[in-house]
Amino acid sequence: MSGTATAGSPRRSILLVEDEVMIRMMVADMLEELGYIIAGEAGDIDEAIRLVQAIDFDLAILDVNVNGKVISPVAEAVQMRNRPFVFATGYGAQGLPEKFRDRPALEKPFQMETLARAIEDALKGIAA
Repeated sequence: MSGTATAGSPRRSILLVEDEVMIRMMVADMLEELGYIIAGEAGDIDEAIRLVQAIDFDLAILDVNVNGKVISPVAEAVQMRNRPFVFATGYGAQGLPEKFRDRPALEKPFQMETLARAIEDALKGIAA
């Protein structure tokens, strides 16, 4: 089964954190095309933390560097809610916060198929 929603299956919701507006819009479009619901979008760390605490979502996609700040506080907040997350980075695995180097990461720029696979793998981790 692919990562896309199918008839009769509940649509998963995604929290998207990305400071570059055009990239955020492009990823949101990809997610919607894959059948996911955008639960919330944030372009800065404070807004992202507020959303993590305030909204319901199944998975978060987190840009590693948001306006020059490392995403760690947001990743920690998502982890405290026991939700999976995937990093998006242009810096490779070495650009990930050290504490979270074992987490899945999408290398920017990424294709829709790669995004779908990363989400599916992250969600499998919670379904197991």
